[in-house]
Amino acid sequence: MRVDFLFLGQTAESYLAQGIADFEQRLARYCQPRIRVVKERRGKMSEAARIEAEGRDLLAQVEGKSFLVALDPGGQALDSPQWAGLFRQWEGQGRRTVSFVVGGAWGLSNEVRATAGLVLSLSPLTFTHEMARLILLEQVYRAFNILAGSQYHK
Repeated sequence: MRVDFLFLGQTAESYLAQGIADFEQRLARYCQPRIRVVKERRGKMSEAARIEAEGRDLLAQVEGKSFLVALDPGGQALDSPQWAGLFRQWEGQGRRTVSFVVGGAWGLSNEVRATAGLVLSLSPLTFTHEMARLILLEQVYRAFNILAGSQYHK
């Protein structure tokens, strides 16, 4: 299975970028991870217009048959074994690609949330969008470890 991670803008904090790279490398044992960065919109536009335009840019990067998962504070909250269950379910359904999308500082557009097959929340706590990237990769890695019976989850 390929797992795509679509991020809006580069990860500016080097310690987070290092952690993301580390978990991307760890994930390669279980799947084909691919991180793609979509350029943030610049220029004079309202916040709402920016969110909508960036949402279209993110959706344009989702491959046609990929299952889209949007990360949003209002999404469904799952524990780690439930995350693992999602991957088991997707593999059972023959899904070849799952795409996780993380928006920017202002979040995701309504169009992205409506297009997603699943909207998940990482926590009721608030994280920066850059921290959410690292947490997402770690949770995906944890899910694969649970499925493999590894002691990482303990």
